[in-house]
Amino acid sequence: MTEAAAGPSREEAVISPVGIIESPYREKFSVPRQSGLASNVTSRLRILPPYDTEDAFRGIGEFSHLWLIFGFSLIEDHSFRPLVRPPRLGGNTRVGVFSSRSPFRPNSLGLSSVRNGGVLRENGKLYLKVFGADLVTGTPVYDIKPYIRFSDSHPDAVSGFAREEPQRLQVAFTGEALSELESLGRGAIRAEAEEILSYDPRPAYQHESGRIYGVRLWDLNFRYTIENGLVSVTSVDKSPD
Repeated sequence: MTEAAAGPSREEAVISPVGIIESPYREKFSVPRQSGLASNVTSRLRILPPYDTEDAFRGIGEFSHLWLIFGFSLIEDHSFRPLVRPPRLGGNTRVGVFSSRSPFRPNSLGLSSVRNGGVLRENGKLYLKVFGADLVTGTPVYDIKPYIRFSDSHPDAVSGFAREEPQRLQVAFTGEALSELESLGRGAIRAEAEEILSYDPRPAYQHESGRIYGVRLWDLNFRYTIENGLVSVTSVDKSPD
């Protein structure tokens, strides 16, 4: 087989990001396990030159939802793994990598469906505002495509081991945690924090009763416990970068 028949060379296959995500998520464990779950959580895609021209986004406001093609930037081991262990199956059952949405993929690419919040320019930089992204801040996005309802939506689709939406938990802030959030001047993000925490950001292998967990969202660290389906946020403080 010739090189041409085998596919593009490494140089030809190199792609560069069109933008970088700015989101509340500071670590992979805080991210909802699918896009669209925390549907009201706001992120911004900072568009990089030379793509930061309004002309490249002309007409995008006519689409309510978009596809983002992104890179799993926190993955250090890029070796091929034919079998992976999805968190949805408890982290113990192995399935084929192409039967999953695991980040351990041959090319470390992911796909996220988001709600379009419009294009804005701020301090000379161009941003695309989106809702429901499942991306850690700093994630490179390689392309943006409009979501087409008549072709991209399949109501009768069978979803294998991911048949049901994850069960949401109730979330409550203690009085102390609420006071801390207000004293930090961040009371406005409470609703988004509750939506994120309701999807149980704990790793699949950590469900210890009485344990205090911590998750970094925005520039804050939220500490919480989970008992009988209730997430109790016990404290909120500034998170060191």
